[in-house]
Amino acid sequence: MPTVRHPETIHVWGCFSSKGVGLLKILHKNTAETGQEGVMDLEEPKKMTREDWRKKKELEEQRKLGNAPAEVDEEGKDINPHIPQYIASVPWYIDPSKRPTLKHQRPQAEKQYNFSAIGEWYKRGVQDKPVSTKFRKGACENCGAMTHKKKDCLERPRKVGAKFSGTEIAQDEHQQIQLSLDYDGKRDRWNGYDPDEHMRIVEEYSKVDLAKRTLKAQRLQEELATGKLVDQTVSTVEEHNSEDEDEDKYADDIDMPGQNFDSKRRITVRNLRIREDIAKYLRNLDPNSAYYDPKTRAMRENPYSNTGKNPEEVGYAGDNFARYTGDTISMAQTQLFAWEAYERGTDVHLQADPTKLELLHQSYKVKKEDFKGQQKESILEKYGGQQHLEVPPRELLLAQTEDYVEYSRHGAVIKGQEKAIARSKYEEDVLINNHTCIWGSYWKDGIWGYKCCHSLVKQSYCTGEAGKKTTVSSCVPFEEGLEDELKEEVPKTLLELHQEKIKEKKKKNKKHKKKGGDSSDEEDDSKKKEKLKKALDAEEYRLKQVAEMMQVDERKRPYHSLKEVREPTEEEMEAFRMKRSRPDDPMASFLSQ
Repeated sequence: MPTVRHPETIHVWGCFSSKGVGLLKILHKNTAETGQEGVMDLEEPKKMTREDWRKKKELEEQRKLGNAPAEVDEEGKDINPHIPQYIASVPWYIDPSKRPTLKHQRPQAEKQYNFSAIGEWYKRGVQDKPVSTKFRKGACENCGAMTHKKKDCLERPRKVGAKFSGTEIAQDEHQQIQLSLDYDGKRDRWNGYDPDEHMRIVEEYSKVDLAKRTLKAQRLQEELATGKLVDQTVSTVEEHNSEDEDEDKYADDIDMPGQNFDSKRRITVRNLRIREDIAKYLRNLDPNSAYYDPKTRAMRENPYSNTGKNPEEVGYAGDNFARYTGDTISMAQTQLFAWEAYERGTDVHLQADPTKLELLHQSYKVKKEDFKGQQKESILEKYGGQQHLEVPPRELLLAQTEDYVEYSRHGAVIKGQEKAIARSKYEEDVLINNHTCIWGSYWKDGIWGYKCCHSLVKQSYCTGEAGKKTTVSSCVPFEEGLEDELKEEVPKTLLELHQEKIKEKKKKNKKHKKKGGDSSDEEDDSKKKEKLKKALDAEEYRLKQVAEMMQVDERKRPYHSLKEVREPTEEEMEAFRMKRSRPDDPMASFLSQ
C-alpha cells in the first residue's frame, strides 16, 4: 500500500487485522512525543502483548479443566471450552460484534420463496366448460376459442371463419400458468407424468393377449370336433395352460454357447469367453510365436506369423489386427493431419475442435485431388499420351470366367477347354498362293524361301514338285549400301532389285565391249581380290591375338591406348563381316559344313 503523508502526522501505513479489514494507523506528532498512540475515526483491535497472550492461554486451560467459568453467549448459554477456535471464531461478515457466540454455526434464517406445490404441472387439453354457441368478441376468428388469436391458431384454416359463420365454436384451452419450481422440481424426470397413460397401454396388451387365447381355444375346439386331435387332446390342453405360467421355469434348459442364466435373479450373464472358442495361447504352441499376456489376456501380435499364413485367411490374427480395423486408420490419418497442420501454423486439435479439423481435412483432400488433376492435365498437354490411359479397368483385365476345367495330377486337361496359347501380334500359320508351307521354312545360300516348292521369291505362286526340279539358285541376296533405295518411301521387293542389278550389269558389259575395256575390268577385279585376301589375313591375325590376350590375366594385359586409330577400309570391313562369329544364327552350323 503506498504511503500517504499528512502535515500533522509522522507516518502513515496500512495494516490488516485478523478479520481481514484494512485499518489505517495514524500517529500524531504530540502522541509520538508522549509515546501514546491515537486512532482516528477507524476502529482497530488492539495488538495483544506477549503477557496478554499468555494470560489468555492460561484462562483457556483453566476453563478446559473446569477451574474457571465458561464463556456465555448472547442467550446466556455456556460455550463449550473444548470447541476448536476455527469453529468458535465468528466471520467478520456475519456478526460485527465482539462478544462470544455460536450463532454462526446454527441454521440461518433463509429467504422463503413461493414455490409451486409437488405434483403441480402445466394443464393439458381444454377447459371443462360448456362450449359457447356464439362468437365472442376478442376470440380467434378462425375457430372461436378465447385463449388464442387467429395467427396462433393450430386448427386448419376454415373457408368461412367462426367470426362470420358463428358455428362450430372451438372449446377454450387451459390457461397455462407460469410455474415456479424449486431445485428438485426442475430436475424431477417424472414431474407431470400421467399414470393413466401407462394403464391404457397395459389394457391394450391385455386385450390383445385375451384375443389370442380366445382364437387359439376356438381353433382347438374345431380340431377336436373334426376328430383330428383325438389322441393329442390331453397334451394340447396342457400346452395351452402352460402359456399362462411363468416362462422363466424353462430358463434352466437354455443351452446356448456363451450364455449363463441365473434363475434367482432372472438375468442372462455373458461369459468372458465362449467355451467352444480356442484360447489365444493354444493357437500356436511354438514358444517363439506371439507373446501372450496372462494378466490382460491379450495377444497383440499374430500367432501364425511364423507359419507364413495370410492374416485374412486365419480365424484369429492378433488383437492389433482387429484393433486396426474400422475407423481406426482414418482416425490416425486425421490425427497426423492435425499435427502437420499445427506445425504449419494452423491452430487445430483433434479432441478440442473435431468439427473444425474434419472440415479442414476434407477441404485439404479436395484441394489435393484438384492439384493432382491439374498436374496430370498439364503433363498430358505437354507430352501427350492420353490414349495410353484409356485402358479397361483392372477388374475387367483380371476378370473371372465361368469356364469349367478339370486337370489331372500331371496337369493334363480332363474336362473343359484347355487354356488358349498366347499369340503374337503377327499373323501365324497363314498360307497364301496355294503354298503348303509358310515363308521362311526353306533356307539356301543365305536366302529364305518356301519349303513346298523351293521358291526363294516371297509371295510367289506355289509350283509344287515341279518348282523343286526347275528351281534355279541364281538369286543373289539383297546387299547393303544402297542408300538411295532405302530413302524411298515405298521399298522394292527382292525380285525387283535383282532384276535391276542384272540390267545394270548387262549395260556395263555392253559398254566395255564397245570400248574394248575388258582387260581393265579384269585388272580391277584382281586388285580387289588381292586387297580382300590381305584384309582376311590381317583379320585372322587380329583374332588370334585377341584369343591369346583373353587367356592372359587381365591385370597383366598390355595397354593399347597408343595404338593408331583410323577409319577402316572397305576390304577390312568385308573381312570383318566374313570372319565375324554369329552364335545366334540358326544356320551357322550349316554354313560351316
